[in-house]
Amino acid sequence: MNSEYLERLNENNLLVEKALNEYLTNKDDNGLAEPMKYSLMSGGKRIRPFIVIEAYRLFSQKFEINRVLPFACALEMIHTYSLIHDDLPCMDNDDMRRGKPTNHKVFGEAKALLAGDTLLTYAFEVLASNTLVSDKSVRLATVALSNCAGFSGMAGGQMIDLSSGASISNFDLLKNMHSLKTGALIRCAMLLGYYAACDDADEHIIQNIEEYATKLGIAFQIRDDILDRISSREVLGKPIGSDDKNNKSTALSFMSVEEAQILVDNLTNEAIAAIYEYCKKTGHNSLIELAKFMINRDK
Repeated sequence: MNSEYLERLNENNLLVEKALNEYLTNKDDNGLAEPMKYSLMSGGKRIRPFIVIEAYRLFSQKFEINRVLPFACALEMIHTYSLIHDDLPCMDNDDMRRGKPTNHKVFGEAKALLAGDTLLTYAFEVLASNTLVSDKSVRLATVALSNCAGFSGMAGGQMIDLSSGASISNFDLLKNMHSLKTGALIRCAMLLGYYAACDDADEHIIQNIEEYATKLGIAFQIRDDILDRISSREVLGKPIGSDDKNNKSTALSFMSVEEAQILVDNLTNEAIAAIYEYCKKTGHNSLIELAKFMINRDK
């Protein structure tokens, strides 16, 4: 893997970790900070905030990390709340996440539910409190995050997943679910980074970055489906085979592992093509390197 990309990934992660920790420190939290921190600071890959920062880097005239960090942290809070809720017995009923017991296994279902709820609402406070960008940028970012996290995005995709289970009859329907459940937050990451850099949106740029994000999101989820079949509990940090156990439709319900990986490769190449001209113009290739990393990640 490109060493410059790894250095940038680690650099961004340290900044995001520090900011997230500060957002949950010295708060009158009524006991909520501990379960919130447990999941928020549990060592995730931080892919979504990385995309926010690198999209900002790609489109900004002058890189100023403090302008974009609130947007990146807000999105990671939304992502973490969704993981807490996904793991609950009423959803996926998982016991492990990132090699640790899931939130509800440590704190109980009620506190886990409240921790997720609070991360969801606090994310919008963090987003709206960004005074280093224009009010219009904040407004555009708020609409994007609401749309991508709500019924037209992640939550809507989760509803399709819960309602359909193994009854998804064709791969196009499955891709639509993935584009909402997984792709929406990646699309939001690109938009938040762009809006931190620019409050005068270019529709052609929006179209291209949304294409990058949508295709990367579907490829990401299909790779997850593959790993759930071929990886191990030790590598993933959670049980494997849970999709089969829960009778869930995945990409592997419609194709072989080999065919699924070819599709991941193709989608990734199309995602890269959508933003290639911007990366070539600026010399910032981190989002291309991220897409390449996603093809062969092992967890």
